[in-house]
Amino acid sequence: MSDVIKIKRGVDINLVGEAEEVFAPALPIETAAVKPTDFHGVRFKLAVKEGDEVKAGTPLLFDKDKEQVKFCSPVSGEVAQVVRGAKRRILEVRVLADKETSYEDFGSADPIELEREAIIEKMAASGCWPFFKERPYNIIADPAKTPKAIFISGFDSAPLAPNLGLILEGNEKAFQAGIDAISKLTSGQVHLGLNATKQVGRTLAQVKGVKITKYDGPHPAGLVGVHIAQLDPINKGETVWTINPEHVVIIGRLFLEGKFDARINIALTGSEVQDRKYHSTILGAALKPFLNGNVSGGLNRIISGNVLTGTKVTEEGYLGCYDRQVTVLREGTDPELFGWLIPKPDKFSISRALPSFFMRQAEKVTGQKVSYNLDTNTHGEKRAFVVSGQYEEVFPFDIFPVQLLKAMMTGDVELMENLGIYEVVEEDFALCEVVCTSKIPVQETVRKGLDLMKEEMG
Repeated sequence: MSDVIKIKRGVDINLVGEAEEVFAPALPIETAAVKPTDFHGVRFKLAVKEGDEVKAGTPLLFDKDKEQVKFCSPVSGEVAQVVRGAKRRILEVRVLADKETSYEDFGSADPIELEREAIIEKMAASGCWPFFKERPYNIIADPAKTPKAIFISGFDSAPLAPNLGLILEGNEKAFQAGIDAISKLTSGQVHLGLNATKQVGRTLAQVKGVKITKYDGPHPAGLVGVHIAQLDPINKGETVWTINPEHVVIIGRLFLEGKFDARINIALTGSEVQDRKYHSTILGAALKPFLNGNVSGGLNRIISGNVLTGTKVTEEGYLGCYDRQVTVLREGTDPELFGWLIPKPDKFSISRALPSFFMRQAEKVTGQKVSYNLDTNTHGEKRAFVVSGQYEEVFPFDIFPVQLLKAMMTGDVELMENLGIYEVVEEDFALCEVVCTSKIPVQETVRKGLDLMKEEMG
């Protein structure tokens, strides 16, 4: 029987715009892109040039510092464009997709029969290795290291998050093969976190070879960082890897079929999306076919990912490598006269001064869900950063968040280490950024702190 851990601190942000749990008819894949901006801290080198013909699994880029780690095309077709930014930094490698996908052959194999080095070589060559994230520092895992544990979160508690049971439905065999391969990479346990109060779907319920722990509580209960802090906190000199369950499925297909089959399911969410459903697509797919004619008029913000940690893109943009939803909200550009004075019930806040706090308390009693139709307006501006106790209400780590952030701002490496920076990444602080009355760019501050620690400590 699995354990259940109660997460008490945090808050659910119920936005208008949840996707209906049905799949829309499949749309053709016209173009796809690999975006180096999805992979922090990597020095890229191009492996192709515009006009080259590629297959799914053909390397488009590789890591200059770890040349065995490849970033491969999710489709077959022609390399249409290499988009560059300032100082010729590579932003996207776009591939014009064939109508029928052809694949590089990496050879099928039973991961149970393979040695660890052979599994790593196969994943790195096929484009699957970038799916692993390493903590501390939240960077692509180093194949030369052996993590003390690998963590997978089997549910998503972010606003408008998709149902992972539905996203993974029908991939039982591939998911199990992926777990069999992943379990060879760690000296410890593969942990799978599940929601204690909701159905998880057959793919996650039937898997073997993992340590299952269930979590009950508000967001960020679904974050893998919370699971690590509860079960196996990271100390100095230790390494833990994380991976998304949909990426485990792609790894499983690699071993079952010998090809980089990057098909995934995503949810199209947000108040400004007219037909909110689930879609079958591929990693890095162009978003235009999903959004064209399906978004309300006016000024909108399109986000690859969720509203807390996603990336702002345009309608011509592409799905991020680690994203499983696309969200569209109204852009909040209009000033609100005396907005701080008006007790609007539709304004989300954890403060007891606004009606939304009492509406959430009533929700716990009645069970009737309260949803907020919010735009992107932050309703405030940057001001003095003081200890207010707000962060502690939504931050379920055994860490002093404000003190740690101030250590990051001042670049005090020793204090950051003493306050627990090895345990956290940007997404763990996303709710702090939401509730912050000082309007501090919290996640950006955490990223800079992690970069400084990596530079100083190696």
